[in-house]
Amino acid sequence: MTYRIEFAKRAAKQFSALPKPERQRIATKIDALSADPRPLGVKQLTASDGLYRLRIGTYRVIYTIQAEQLLILVLKIGHRREVYRKR
Repeated sequence: MTYRIEFAKRAAKQFSALPKPERQRIATKIDALSADPRPLGVKQLTASDGLYRLRIGTYRVIYTIQAEQLLILVLKIGHRREVYRKR
């Protein structure tokens, strides 16, 4: 059972703004989520219901899992000091 991965408009913009080496590294980890949406090291955020955090070096990927639709929606991608700020 593989999950489909989609990016929110904001996450796609944040992803394209990253330097190329980080973009490649992050893309590999995000692609791996399609086979296992909750791999070792992923944490569910306590402040928000249903959000998960994937650590990739100093970058974080915030996403949600919609199991009934087999969908992973990437909401935010950014440096660890900025990704948790609400805007």
